[in-house]
Formats: sequence, structure tokens, C-alpha cells
Amino acid sequence: MMACTESPKEEETTSTEQHSHDDASHDHGAPTGDAMTMEQRTMVPEGAEVFFVNLEDGSTVKSPIHIEMGVNGMEVQPAGELKEGTGHHHIIINNTNGYLERGEVVPMNKTNIHFGKGQTEYDLELEPGDYILTLQFGNGYHESYGAMLSSTINVRVVAAE
Repeated sequence: MMACTESPKEEETTSTEQHSHDDASHDHGAPTGDAMTMEQRTMVPEGAEVFFVNLEDGSTVKSPIHIEMGVNGMEVQPAGELKEGTGHHHIIINNTNGYLERGEVVPMNKTNIHFGKGQTEYDLELEPGDYILTLQFGNGYHESYGAMLSSTINVRVVAAE
């Protein structure tokens, strides 16, 4: 698997990126994320969108799937700090609801991949089969921006020849 043009380190997609905003010892500068309401932390500018750059709904692909993630109207920034108009990508695999509700923290496990270092490309290893892939943009605390900053596609992974 690769992120951008270098091999990802284990911590790039593991719980070491998880950021707890419940820990009052963190200082994020003024105004603090903890002082902001969930609505303020997950505000989406008009016209902002996320999208799969190189994949379309209904695509048939071979694993590893090279995924390029795009966003308009927001800036990609690593996790850990809340800053208006910024966030980072997450790929959610086989969530039948597609996007996560606004303010919901994106879980960190095999089917919820975090790109908290600000990655915009990734090679995803999947077994042959049909998959629902959701690109979900989240803020610096991994809180979902909701449906407005998500994109869901269906792909079929076929065996490599």
C-alpha cells in the first residue's frame, strides 16, 4: 500500500493518529476546539465538495486500487488542530449508509481508513468482490462534515490476471 509517493508508515493509518478532543490538557489556540460547538467545528462553506479524482461509480478495478482524493472549497490539513475551512480525508468501506452524520467521529478500524497526515492518494488492497467506498472529509478532530463533504461510489474488484 502507498500514500502519495512513499510507502505509508504504520502510524499513518492506525490509532496513533486518533486525536481526542475530550482531553482538556490539549491547547489548540484561540478559540479552542473544545469551546466551539459541533456546528461551528463542522461548518461547510457553500459549494464545497469532496470527490474521487480517478474513480467513478460502477468502476471495475484490480487490487490494489489507486485512489486519488479531491476536495474543492476546503483545504487539506493534517489532523490534530481545528482550523476553519480545513480537514482531511477518510475512506469508509461498505458503510451501507454511505456518509457519516455531521459531527460523528470517524471510527478507526479496518473499514474506516484515516488520512490524518493530509494524504490525498492511497493504494487500497481489497479482495475480489463488490464494495461501497465513501470518501468522507472530517475536521482536525476526525469529526465528519456529513453528507455535504462525502462522496460514495460502488466498485467491483476483480482478481488480478
